[in-house]
Order: sequence, then C-alpha cells, then structure tokens
Amino acid sequence: MMKASRARHNPSASGDPTATATVDSLSYDGRGVARLEGKTVFIEGALPGERVRFRYLNRRKSYDNGMLVEILEASPDRVTPPCPHFGSCGGCGLQHLRSEVQIHSKQQILAEQLTHIGRVQPQTWLDPVTGPALGYRRRARLGVWQVPETGKVSIGFRARRENYLVDLNTCVVLEPKIAGLLPELHWLVDDLSCPNRIPQIETATGDNISALIFRHLVPLVERDREILRAFGERHAIQIYLQGGGPDTITALWPAEPEELLYRLPEFDVEIRFRPTDFVQVNSAINRQMVSQAIQLLDLKDDDQVLDLFCGLGNFTLALARRAKKVLGLEADVTLIEGARCNARRNAIDNVEFRVADLYRENSLATCKDYAANKWLLDPPRGGAMEVIKQLTAPLPSRIVYVSCYPATLARDSDYLVHTLGYRLAAAGVMDMFPQTSHVESMALFDRP
Repeated sequence: MMKASRARHNPSASGDPTATATVDSLSYDGRGVARLEGKTVFIEGALPGERVRFRYLNRRKSYDNGMLVEILEASPDRVTPPCPHFGSCGGCGLQHLRSEVQIHSKQQILAEQLTHIGRVQPQTWLDPVTGPALGYRRRARLGVWQVPETGKVSIGFRARRENYLVDLNTCVVLEPKIAGLLPELHWLVDDLSCPNRIPQIETATGDNISALIFRHLVPLVERDREILRAFGERHAIQIYLQGGGPDTITALWPAEPEELLYRLPEFDVEIRFRPTDFVQVNSAINRQMVSQAIQLLDLKDDDQVLDLFCGLGNFTLALARRAKKVLGLEADVTLIEGARCNARRNAIDNVEFRVADLYRENSLATCKDYAANKWLLDPPRGGAMEVIKQLTAPLPSRIVYVSCYPATLARDSDYLVHTLGYRLAAAGVMDMFPQTSHVESMALFDRP
C-alpha cells in the first residue's frame, strides 16, 4: 500500500488550491487514487505509481476530487494518446495507459468488486480476452449541435464529466470507415435546411455494410433528402431517417437496404440485425466471448440450456449447435422476432425464443415446461438478481454469467455462492471497450 503523504496546498493559476500526491491505483472509472492525510483523493488523468501535482475540484467529507496539473514522476506505463481529442472527449478515458496495463487494471477492479461486494474469489482466473485496441467500435451515437453564436456544426461525444459536446474531426476507436466520414458529416449537416434540429447521428456497422441514422426534430424538405441520398450513394453507406421514436425509423437510401449482419464462423452462424438493434460493440471480442462461454458450459449432446437476456440470439444460436435444445428469453418483442428469423435463416430447429421480462417476479413461469440443466446469463447493468432468486431444485449444474458491470456481478455472485451453494469456479475480464474504463467480464458457477 502507498504511504500517506502530507499535502502541500498551493494556489493554482485559477486560484484553486493544489497539492502533490503519489498515486496508488486506478478507480473503477479510470481516475488515479491517492491518499492524503488519511483521505482518499480521485485524480483525473493520473496513473498508478506517478507522483503528481493536482488541483482540487471539490472536497467531500470522506473523499476529494482533483484534476492533474503536472506530472512530477511519470509512470513507465504512460503512453502518448493516439487521439488528438483525448483529455477533452468523454468517449475514452485510458488512452494514456498502455493497453496491456489497461486490461490488468480491469482484472484488478473485478477482483476487488468480487471480494468486497460478493465476498468471493474465483478458484481460477481466466486469461483476459483481448483484441484490437483501436477501430473496434461498430456502434455509436454521435451528438450533433449547431453553436448558436457562430452557426458552426459540432459532431462528437460529450466532454468528460462536462455537459457540452466535443467536436471531433477523427476518432480512433470508431470503425475506420465511419471515423473517416466525420469531416464530411460536418459539411453535410451544415448544408441541410435544419442543422440546428439534427440532435444525433447513430452509426452501425456489420460485416457487410455500414449505416447512419439521422435523428431530426422537424420534417426534412426534399432537398435535404436529396443531399442525404447522394451522401449515402457516394460512400456506399445506408441512410436512415428518424423523425420520432424508434418506430419512426425509415430507410432513405437505398429504398430497400440490405440487412446488416455479422458472423460467428466457429459455429457456422450468421446473425442479421437492424441498425438500431442491440449488438455487441466489438466484433472481435464478441466472437471470442461466445466461444469461451460455450467452452465453460462444457456442453454435451443431451444438455438443455436456458439463455436469459438472449437478444437476437448471439449466444443462443451458437449454443444450439452444441446442445440438444436451447430456450432463449428476452423482454424486447422486436429482438425476439429477430432471433426467430435468425434461427430460420441458419436452419437451426432445436432452439426456441419466448418473450419474458426477467426483471419481474415469477418471470420464469413462462418456461416451467422446460427443464434446463445449464444456464447462460447476459444481463444489462442491473444484473440478474430478480431471475436467479427464482432458481429452484433441481438447480442447473453450470451457470455462465456474462457481465457488463462488475458491481452487479459481484452482488449476484454473493447470492449464488452463499445462498444457493454454487462455487465460483472461474472468472475473468474481456476487453470489449479498449481505451475506456468499462469492465466486461465472464464468470462460471458450478455445483461442488
């Protein structure tokens, strides 16, 4: 542990007090953590092992927040960020840290959460699942804002911990084709009749083609549509319009667009999706994630699997290639319809999909007729406590839990281990979002 040091408070150029500290670790959101005079300080931009001077942003009863002012002793793991917008853009927070150390820090965060919240530790740590550190993001929502004073159009992500938009002319984590369009997108929006009424551009990329969805708050005139059609045709990218809620999305170019798709070659599965459907952001990590989950379940020919929060069938269809039967449950009716279509396209007939809101009590009543001996869980950030509390004998022999938020995985692990008697056999992280502090993980629970 780092020794506490006495703070030396000096005024900064802005008049706010500054202090020096040695950073001990990274917080779950990517800030450096130090202790001064027995109090925790979270320092934006600082890395473990560094001695820094920082400016206090605010001071609380039990902790303080600060911003890096000067690096007095740099970490050997500090690197030059590849993006010129790093530091202001809120899309990435760890580009200044070596990629290998990023994933190690995420594993440490997962371990701490499991220990402190779940009171558990895995018998085995899985090797981290890693892939390309740049150009991986196949889905994104870009904010759009026309500055009233200047008329200039800004397109980008929100600033880190601030309520304004950072204007991007490049983005190193976006899928390269989409990133390359950013400069022209500024001119495109500016040329429309209502640039101040275009709040968002959503992007989606499949293995075959990319799409842009333009949200507009007022009706577009025919010239606007012509401009957008020409842009789509010029760049071979699909253009969609959204004038209201998700049900108002319509294709502009081409009039009958090809469906986006991605493949899981190891399982001979092809999944088609709409530009607004939820799919995993990182295709390389997703392929490895599906393979690892199926390996951990140790599927046999007579296994019946329950896939909870199944979405479009990302895990379900691959599971069906290895198991006797699979049932997928999901609350979103549209995703369930898409999953059924994907099963038919892949000629997979040992899988079934049903609608179920897994955050409601007794949600598993919809599958009382289905005897599953193995489970796969892939819940959103809220975790899966509501559904695992419905587990009754005979309990599944194995549960693979895919998590996008380590705190809820840790909470649910506590219940699975200390209430239901499972063993946390293995756990590890997956670098689904390189250059960010987001921690994606996978855990295996089995019966001792």
